[in-house]
Amino acid sequence: MRAVVIHQFEVPPTVEQVPDPSCPSDGVVLRVEATGVCRSDWHAWSGHDGDVHLPIVPGHELAGTVVEIGPLVRSWRPGALVTVPFVCACGVCATCRAGEQQVCPDQEQPGFTYDGSYAELVAVPHADTNLVAVPDGVSAVTAASLGCRFATAYRALHVHGRVRAGDQVVVIGCGGVGLSAVMIAVAAGAQVVAVDPSPAARAAAAELGATVLDPAGADPAGVAELVRAETHGGAHVGIDALGTTATAVASILSLRRRGRHVQVGLLLAGHSAPALPMGRVIAWELELYGSHGMAAHEYPAMLAAVADGSLDPARLIGRTIGLDEAPTALLALGGAPTGAGMTVVVP
Repeated sequence: MRAVVIHQFEVPPTVEQVPDPSCPSDGVVLRVEATGVCRSDWHAWSGHDGDVHLPIVPGHELAGTVVEIGPLVRSWRPGALVTVPFVCACGVCATCRAGEQQVCPDQEQPGFTYDGSYAELVAVPHADTNLVAVPDGVSAVTAASLGCRFATAYRALHVHGRVRAGDQVVVIGCGGVGLSAVMIAVAAGAQVVAVDPSPAARAAAAELGATVLDPAGADPAGVAELVRAETHGGAHVGIDALGTTATAVASILSLRRRGRHVQVGLLLAGHSAPALPMGRVIAWELELYGSHGMAAHEYPAMLAAVADGSLDPARLIGRTIGLDEAPTALLALGGAPTGAGMTVVVP
């Protein structure tokens, strides 16, 4: 099959012929219909994720058609159009039995721990645990856009943020996951303030219904002051959708008393152990959460909202490209968010 392959960190990947993936005994092989280009892929290419071993095919946001099933698979047949959480859980450990597959200690991740979906074919282990049927009327391109940023934002807001109509929500960073969070929070009836230095990103957030703020080089305390003024005392929910020390601190300082901060953006490399304002956290009884994707069994509510039009993630897709353009699109993620919409590869 044709696939994008990373041979060295921070060296442009190449499109080449590689062996087809083997089908796991309890898994499937999918023909990739579409796969998202995500900043997490760029982190993998940059060597920020210590679990990535080269060479590897990147890609973890995907939709595909089942073309082969292992002998232990019970719930799936060839021809089904499916999507997959980026965390492929084992399905049998105590964590999975408790319904928390998104933090399975024995998880696998396409594009990180094994070859991913920037390819014509991809294997998915533990299919009965990890495959999600794509509803009629939802395209493969739209389904691929859900797998990492949109599903993560959905769970961050509805499970950890417990967003309700009338809440004040601040989203810091308006790339793919940030714009997803804006859309989801607006659909829940929240008042959303979006913060990003990029005019294009702010324009995209405003189009989705957010009030937008330009941080204009302000430090975290300065950003928080702007947010607190706009939200009349602070946000109920703060989302750091970028993943730096400054954005995490700004989100926490933007909260009102008893507010909830959700860390969605990956804190990697030099930002992996940020100094946070824990005095404020204690005194104001703030809640701090990490959010790591969404388990397959939690997808139906989100997919139902997509199918009935309550959520329209297709609005967040900027362009579709072929596999030969994927390496350039991957490297471009090293720049600042542009708000131009996510890129989806159709192999």
